[in-house]
Amino acid sequence: MAHHLKTSDTSITHLRSMRRDVVELRDFYATALGAAARVILARRLTEAWEQAARLDVMGLGYATPFLEAFRPRARRVIATMPAGQGVEVWPLDDRRLSCLADEGTLPYPNALFDRILVIHALEEADDPVAMLREVWRVLAPAGRVIVVTANRRGFWSGAESTPFGHGRPYTRGQLEDLLREAELEPVAWSRALFAPPFAWAARWAEGFETIGARLWAPMSGVILLEAVKQTFAVKPKGRRVRARVFVPGAFTPAPLRRTPKSRTALIRLSDEAWSRTAEELASSPMSSPGDAP
Repeated sequence: MAHHLKTSDTSITHLRSMRRDVVELRDFYATALGAAARVILARRLTEAWEQAARLDVMGLGYATPFLEAFRPRARRVIATMPAGQGVEVWPLDDRRLSCLADEGTLPYPNALFDRILVIHALEEADDPVAMLREVWRVLAPAGRVIVVTANRRGFWSGAESTPFGHGRPYTRGQLEDLLREAELEPVAWSRALFAPPFAWAARWAEGFETIGARLWAPMSGVILLEAVKQTFAVKPKGRRVRARVFVPGAFTPAPLRRTPKSRTALIRLSDEAWSRTAEELASSPMSSPGDAP
């Protein structure tokens, strides 16, 4: 009986730590398909945050392929990797900026980071809300977080040869609800990775990105959702508003109108990435998603 219980407990522990190993993640981004995905996602992130000049930036999950763009001008850049995943030495040419941590108890003081990127983290988290609550805790009051997850309706969520084919994929609505439960208010979103998740598609990934955004936008490989930290002492009552889509090349967000015709037009913009100036993202006060520009 005791032996049976011991075996059962070991199995439970094993199931709770079924994250992709850091070596698998690193090896994927070393392939042609992984390199194409890195370029496309990094472009989305820099469109949102520019170079995060003079800001404290943290990546949670496996974010090192995307944090390099922020190192030259950010005040601090740290890669935090979940214990079940393992940690890699990063960067190789400078003092170490990566660490291993319990995703439910991050080793940082409150309100330390201005920007947090969560990627290859939420899908395989034991408790997604608890992890996001830790993100909320270490995020500065005017800080922003971008969560990148596999799209439940996309091709990549079923491709086990990529890291996005493991764990729980999300729809945009599910992701918004999850962030709100953790007191993070969605303000903008985008889609990426429209190429099929096969090695032969890497060569034409940029072409697929342009065409797929127009022809099969709901089938994107990933969803990127940006949110701000809620710091209300008491939650305000009222109808929740969906996060806005940002028009490429525009410096102000498209207004969220409530007529069916306008809502349809807004959805048609969902295949494009958001675009903002560095000043707005680095220094603007937190605003309500329902405010007009």
